[in-house]
Amino acid sequence: MTNVALAYLSAGIGAGLAIIGAGLGIGRLAGAAMEATGRQPSAVADIRTSMIIAAALIEGATLFALVVCILLAVKV
Repeated sequence: MTNVALAYLSAGIGAGLAIIGAGLGIGRLAGAAMEATGRQPSAVADIRTSMIIAAALIEGATLFALVVCILLAVKV
């Protein structure tokens, strides 16, 4: 295999791991928010706001990881 092929392969694996990690993180976040809403329905607005902010931070970190993977693959 050439260096370019290995760079594309590693970028694909890295991007896949980043997406899987983000999906698991947001899934756990949503599950915890639903559980908290079930325990205390009067705090739905605060829980929703916190969940959206945390999900946005997870998405931002995932987007950064994807950009790094793409840049490393294209740089070779």
